[in-house]
Amino acid sequence: MRRGISISHVVNEKWDGGNGLSVLAAREAIGHEPFALLMADHVVDLPLLSGLLNEPLEAGGVCLAVDYNLNNPLVDLDDVTKVRATDGRLEAIGKGLDGYDAFDSGCFLCSSALFSALDQALKREGDETLSAGIAFLAKQGKVRVHDVGDAFWIDVDDSAAVQRAERALIAGLPKLGDGPVSRYLNRPLSTRITRHLVARSITPNQISLFSFALCLAAAGLFAAGGALALATGGLLAQLASVVDGCDGEVARLRLRDSVFGGWFDAVLDRYADAFLLFGLTWHVFAADGRPTTLGVGFLAITGSFLVSYTADKYDGLMKTRFQRGETLGIRIGRDLRVLVIALGAVFNLPFLALSVIAVVMNAETVRRLATAGGGRAAA
Repeated sequence: MRRGISISHVVNEKWDGGNGLSVLAAREAIGHEPFALLMADHVVDLPLLSGLLNEPLEAGGVCLAVDYNLNNPLVDLDDVTKVRATDGRLEAIGKGLDGYDAFDSGCFLCSSALFSALDQALKREGDETLSAGIAFLAKQGKVRVHDVGDAFWIDVDDSAAVQRAERALIAGLPKLGDGPVSRYLNRPLSTRITRHLVARSITPNQISLFSFALCLAAAGLFAAGGALALATGGLLAQLASVVDGCDGEVARLRLRDSVFGGWFDAVLDRYADAFLLFGLTWHVFAADGRPTTLGVGFLAITGSFLVSYTADKYDGLMKTRFQRGETLGIRIGRDLRVLVIALGAVFNLPFLALSVIAVVMNAETVRRLATAGGGRAAA
C-alpha cells in the first residue's frame, strides 16, 4: 500500500495451460471496463502504459500496444509475438507469423469482449492462448493498435533476457542534466556500483547518508592538515561524488523516487559542499594566515550555493530548448566542483582549487542569468 494501490490475486487452477486461461480466471474479479492487461514477465516504461491508457477504446474492442521497430535489440525474435496491422487495425498475430510489421509489447487496453473472444477461441479451436482471443476479435475489426514509439519494453523470459534488461535499464539511468564529469566519469562508475546495490535492501536515503558521511570525513582530513591527509580527503570527496549518483539510480530502478528523497539528497549535498569547501579553506588559511584566503573561500562557497540554487530552473529551461533541437552546451554543476576539489587536494594545490571554483561558479551563475534573460527577451 506504499503507493496507495490495492492488490488482489486470483489463482488459475489450470496454470499449466495457455495464458488465455489466466485471463479467463480473472473474469469475475474485473468489475469494470476498460481495463489494462499486462504480461507479468514484461518490463515496460511508464510512458508506454500512459500512452496506451489515453487511447480511445471502441465498444467491444481491444487496443494493443505494438512496437514497429523491427531492429529493437531487446527483442528475442524466436520468442516474441509478431503482429501485422493496416491503417491502425490488427490483421494477424502469432509467434510464427510471416509478413509481420510490428511486435506485441504485451500491453492491452481491453473491454469485456475479450473474455467472450477467449471463450470462442477455446470452444472453436481449442486454443488456450491470449493471442487466439485477440485474433478472433481482429477478424471482426475490433482490435486497434497503439504505436509505443521509443518507449522501453522487454519480455524477460530467461536469464539471458534478465541480463539484457539489466543492461538496458542501467544504460538509461544518465540524466539530461548530467554535466561532463557525471556523464563520462561518475556515471560509468556509479552504475557499476548500483548494479550491486539494487539487489540489496539498502535504501536510496541510506546511500545519500553514506555519501554525506564520506564528504564529512574528507572535510575533516582537509582541516587536519598535512599533504597525506589532504590527498586522502580529495580521494574520499571524489568517491562521495560517484556514490552520490547511486541513490537516484537505485531509486529509479526500484521505482522508489520521491519528492522527499530528492529534497533529502539535495539538502545533504549543500551541507556536504559547505563542509568540503570550508575544510579546504581552513587548510589553506592555517598554512598562510592570509585574509585573501578567507575571501576566496567565501566566494567559492557562495558561488557553489548559487549554482545549486539556480540548477532546477536552469535545467527546466534547457529541457525546453533541448525539445526544440537547440544545442545545450556544457552543464557546470556539482560533479565538476567536487572533481576540482579532489584534484586540488590530491596534487596539493588547495588554493588554486578554491580560486578556480570561486571564479567558475560565480561566472556560471551570471551566465545562467544572462541565458534566462536572453530567453525572456526572445519570447
